[in-house]
Amino acid sequence: MSRLPPLAAVRAFEAAARLQNFSRAAEELGMTQAAVSYQIRQLEERLGRSLFVREKGRVRLSETGQRLLPAISGAFAAMGDAFAALSSDDAEVLTISAAITFGGTWLSARIGRFQLRYPDLAVRLLMSNDLVDFDATSVDVAIRTGPGHWPGLRDDFLFRSHATPICSPAFLEANRIEKPADLLRVERLAPNDPWWASWFAAAGIGTPPPRQQGIELDSQLQEAIAAQSGFGIALMTPIYWRAELESGRLIRPFETLYQPGTANFLVHPEGRVGVRKIERFREWLHEEMEMDRQLVPEALWEPLP
Repeated sequence: MSRLPPLAAVRAFEAAARLQNFSRAAEELGMTQAAVSYQIRQLEERLGRSLFVREKGRVRLSETGQRLLPAISGAFAAMGDAFAALSSDDAEVLTISAAITFGGTWLSARIGRFQLRYPDLAVRLLMSNDLVDFDATSVDVAIRTGPGHWPGLRDDFLFRSHATPICSPAFLEANRIEKPADLLRVERLAPNDPWWASWFAAAGIGTPPPRQQGIELDSQLQEAIAAQSGFGIALMTPIYWRAELESGRLIRPFETLYQPGTANFLVHPEGRVGVRKIERFREWLHEEMEMDRQLVPEALWEPLP
């Protein structure tokens, strides 16, 4: 690489040689004519040869310039093709980052429909609870929980966060669960999670549940497996478990929902508004959400203030 002259000088030469005019080259490159002349002069001094013959306000390529131009033009064309191919790949791949529970349940069960609608787009789904750095990754959109209104991002409201106790029918029957207070004496998954105290309060039980030893899991995905196996009752989000609830593999004993005051959003950088793959995914996501609207109270579909 040390044998190569500065790229700015090579670009100036290629444009001036191709156009046979320093002024037009300056216009194409967004430079002044003096700057183009300076860059070419620097290149000539480095090579120890003239690249142009200057005569009466006109320039034409010297013999050295004529020899050099095809190779330089070919190199720039090859670089252009490489970057165009990269941009094409990026345009055809939609990379989604979703929180583990949402991505592993609701979205995974439906994303095939998006792929069928837009077969020209490849979909890459990443599941992580970590915040996304859009500048440092190839992620196009993320689905995250929070208050919204993040600087530099367009946040599209999806639904308000909520949870309610869910368990297996066998667990419900074995523990004779009939009223919310009965959950104070049964095995609760993540029993010391503050959301339990908040749910009990929403259910009209003012006394906080006593601290107890229990199973702590990382996501609702793991809690659902434990709950279906009869190991306890978990606070879960009903719309993530529509199939399990409709089939009877899981059951929701009470209507009471706890709302922590956050919501789920589709987010992406403001500068990418209008990008086709993002806009098509955004439209599709709202259509799919509409299909679940009847599963929870209407208030949960109202955007946060």
